[in-house]
Amino acid sequence: MRAAAIQLTATADVAANLAAADRLVRRAAADGADLVLLPEKWSVLGHGETLRAAAQPLDGEAIGWAREIAHDLAIDLVAGSISERVPGEPKLRNTSVHVSPDGEIKATYRKVHLFDVDVGGVSYRESEHEAPGDEAVLTTTAGGVPIGMSICYDVRFPELYRVLAVRGARILLVPAAFTVPTTLDHWEVLLRARAIENQCFVIAANQIGEHAPGLRSGGRSMIVDPWGLVLARAPDREAVIVADLALDGLDELRRRLPALAARRPQAYAGLGGGLA
Repeated sequence: MRAAAIQLTATADVAANLAAADRLVRRAAADGADLVLLPEKWSVLGHGETLRAAAQPLDGEAIGWAREIAHDLAIDLVAGSISERVPGEPKLRNTSVHVSPDGEIKATYRKVHLFDVDVGGVSYRESEHEAPGDEAVLTTTAGGVPIGMSICYDVRFPELYRVLAVRGARILLVPAAFTVPTTLDHWEVLLRARAIENQCFVIAANQIGEHAPGLRSGGRSMIVDPWGLVLARAPDREAVIVADLALDGLDELRRRLPALAARRPQAYAGLGGGLA
């Protein structure tokens, strides 16, 4: 399988964001990718009022475009995440959508862990305008490869990824808009850790650059193998990165180093509740 991660700079200009996504996804497909990941909030990124003004339902323009291009290019497209407006709900959702090569929505995942932090002199409060999801989501590519879905800040919560791995994930997806300070100091470490501990490939598509005054992302999108080796890394600009995922090698690694099979959930229960 050949996978691609898209790195771009989304702003409040939805039309420009869609045009950039279209151009870069087409480039990824031309490079032979059959699984393509966009970053978090690729269709619009800004402060809370910007997100609310440009939020869309799943039958809106952004996902409509994603369905059309996935069908046209015959690819599995995971449309990073969008600010989703859900009818009847007062807050938005941060929602990732997997579109299959036939153009149908195969899975949706709503970000479980909201980014309420103070970092780099900036206060972020996603919970002011977004509601969290409450479900881990495993989906499969057209070729039958199980992929686990997540979004950005989720990567700091290893229990989510362990659930996905135990359920059968072979690839973990991390669309993100990681801040500059945390990209510099934590991004690669976290991605490689999630790959190693779960013996999965990790595809991570990050935003880059300034989205609005005081709101910047750090880039460095990457694809990591189950041994923790970085197969591809984006430069500090808009980019498409591509890597071939040796899924047979993943099976061999899990056979030789059976860490997932050696888990002992019955012992973890005594530590305050374990993962089954």
